[in-house]
Amino acid sequence: MSAEKLPEVWLRGPLPGISPLLMPAAHCLLQCREEIAAAATGLTVEQLWARPAGVASAGFHLRHIAGSLDRLLTYARGAQLDREQLAALRREAEPGDPPETAASAVAATQAAIDAAVEVLRSTQDTDLMLPRSVGRAGLPSNVLGLLFHSAEHAHRHTGQLVTTAKIVASAIAFHSNLAT
Repeated sequence: MSAEKLPEVWLRGPLPGISPLLMPAAHCLLQCREEIAAAATGLTVEQLWARPAGVASAGFHLRHIAGSLDRLLTYARGAQLDREQLAALRREAEPGDPPETAASAVAATQAAIDAAVEVLRSTQDTDLMLPRSVGRAGLPSNVLGLLFHSAEHAHRHTGQLVTTAKIVASAIAFHSNLAT
């Protein structure tokens, strides 16, 4: 069966080494990984950083997925964000000089997803209800809440990335057809 004809990740069965309690989050992250590759790998630098109608760029969504996974998993470990994480957060929407390519951004995002799945794999069920605080305000959560939210948040931005990528790719194709 080819990759295009596979069912969604959650319908492919259990993942080795993942607790059944964390399986939905792992399935979600792996679905994001596949959708990101399909939507963003072929984008040009111009398409990656385009902001149609002022929405966030596909490049922002890729960086934000990777960055938010890192930040949420930091809280899940019981730690607080460091200066490097905060600086990376401020740079998520900036293309860089030279601008980051789709291949580089996709690879970094997929690496962040792979690392998150490994965190799920290494998390013990007995730790899921351990209390955790989030942000400077120390908002209350727990390990399970942070792990679930990391997957849900990544999935939300993956959907936005897929939509933005389709819009910018079709807009450029549309304008190319007008020129011919």
